[in-house]
Amino acid sequence: MRRCGGAVVLVSLHDVRFTYAFTEGPALDGVTLELEPGLLHGVVGMNASGKSTLCALIRGVVPHFHEGTLEGDVQVLGRDLSDWDPADLSQTIGCVFDNPFTQISGIKDTVFEEIAIGLENLGVPREAMIQRVKEVVERLGLQALIRKNPNELSGGQRQKVAFASIIAMDTDFIVIDEPTSQLDPEASEEIFGVIDQLRRHGKSVVLVEHKIDLLARYADSIVVMKEGRVVMHGPTRDVLTSDALLDANVPPPEVTALARDLADAGKELPFMPITRSEAYQAISRRMEGRPRGHHTA
Repeated sequence: MRRCGGAVVLVSLHDVRFTYAFTEGPALDGVTLELEPGLLHGVVGMNASGKSTLCALIRGVVPHFHEGTLEGDVQVLGRDLSDWDPADLSQTIGCVFDNPFTQISGIKDTVFEEIAIGLENLGVPREAMIQRVKEVVERLGLQALIRKNPNELSGGQRQKVAFASIIAMDTDFIVIDEPTSQLDPEASEEIFGVIDQLRRHGKSVVLVEHKIDLLARYADSIVVMKEGRVVMHGPTRDVLTSDALLDANVPPPEVTALARDLADAGKELPFMPITRSEAYQAISRRMEGRPRGHHTA
């Protein structure tokens, strides 16, 4: 059993290859990766880089439901993936998908009932289920929605309800695949606020996301993928300021790109920012003529 500082490692992959049935090349090609529990791990990469397949592997959808050839060592929460019963794994790892319009069950008349659907499936007693849903509704500020039909909500509202149903299940590990892909900036900020709540409550989160500026603010670590391989994994700052990100054709945060342009123009900032607040600090320090050094945020 793999452990990290005395705790069971969240995910451990060693030389993992997976090729979907009826395809020629591998979707994952020699992936070695170890993720610590209790952190928010961002996963970035271009389309077809292997991000969604990585999530499907962690959740056990690969290879239990998607046919193909899996090679290498895969451990989830200290157990070999082959030792997990798919039903047990689905109850252990919460999942939120990219399309909020397919996440809703479509069979419940109110948001309150929709949030409770997973608890119903687990056979949680009625009173305990009602109490848990009430707590989640209050925590996410969904009181105004609980009597509405979930099929009539906006994309952002549906995604928050999808998160609420997963939070109600109270799993310690959540895999989230591009939850803001169809949301506007305001709704995206709200969803990241929910994700940040999960992390602050000690949950482990693996998050595939294209909006790199939001990852810069919230993620503890970043995994960079290209052509089915992990080309870099490390602390968010190290990754987002590295050339590996550019080599994978993933754009850096806007302020990081600006800082690079300034450096190319001979106007280098005292440190490389990855968020707007850091950029403000860096520009202020340069205007004041203060020496180079790390940010103080």
